[in-house]
Amino acid sequence: MSFNQKHLLELEHLTREEIETILDTARQFKQTFQRSKKKVPTLVGKTVVNLFFENSTRTRTSFEIAAKRLGADVLNFSASTSSLSKGETIIDTARTIEAMGSDVIIVRHSCPGAPHLLAKKVQSSIINAGDGCHEHPTQGLLDIFTMREKKGKIEGLNVAIIGDLSHSRVMRSNVWGLLKLGAKVTLVGPKTLVPRAFEKFGCKICYSLREGIAEADVINLLRIQLERQQQNLFPSIREYKLLYGLNGKSISWARDDVMIMHPGPVNRGVEISQQIADGPLSVINEQVTNGVAIRMAVLFLLSHPSGK
Repeated sequence: MSFNQKHLLELEHLTREEIETILDTARQFKQTFQRSKKKVPTLVGKTVVNLFFENSTRTRTSFEIAAKRLGADVLNFSASTSSLSKGETIIDTARTIEAMGSDVIIVRHSCPGAPHLLAKKVQSSIINAGDGCHEHPTQGLLDIFTMREKKGKIEGLNVAIIGDLSHSRVMRSNVWGLLKLGAKVTLVGPKTLVPRAFEKFGCKICYSLREGIAEADVINLLRIQLERQQQNLFPSIREYKLLYGLNGKSISWARDDVMIMHPGPVNRGVEISQQIADGPLSVINEQVTNGVAIRMAVLFLLSHPSGK
């Protein structure tokens, strides 16, 4: 298998073989986590820049750790204290960073397509760390990696994704990756957050939590993204919690060995109770660990086409 992409912008246009190459490479890097010296200096001399226009804890930190474990130099760019506040364009900002010697630029932006625009304007490799409601490819990859690690396969798995799916870039990356690897996906939530049009992805749509999780091998919960909603799409957080929150009662509707996931940040007591989030079915912290492995794999493969 090979990986010859210059950028990682989305999972929609990656092949099954390319996705599997990333997953297999991440598995090799994760094996190094048990060593006393965790560094694998394959990116020595490379410069990786985190160019984040939205707040982030897990993604930015995970990319920074991944790059440093590979031996790269890392620059964390703060949009709020940059010349962007003086009217400079994102393209000029990226070109300025590149002129200082960047090899990889990791971009998070509220505008869908921003990483795609930069990929056309600079020579550095661009990694999409989340663009509006479009995609978040490395989150999708780490979720799929965690499912494959715990369940042993993706082919044939029943995965229920629950929450604010209208505004979720994580959902879109999960769906593209899971369907290409042979999983079955059910999208669950209120009608205002799960449009029937999502059936075009090849997913099943379900508006009942009980029905949606009954056959699930994996439940991936997504938070309510009030910051992206332009209007109130359900009466209250309390009502959403009662109808779609995963708790001690609703978990009884699922299989005994169902796996519970959440990309974070977690709204405890809303989409998931503390009991479930910290319980034996949850792999939320393992997702965070696997995020470092996936991002190491992506940085390595973009810098070493065909794994060379």
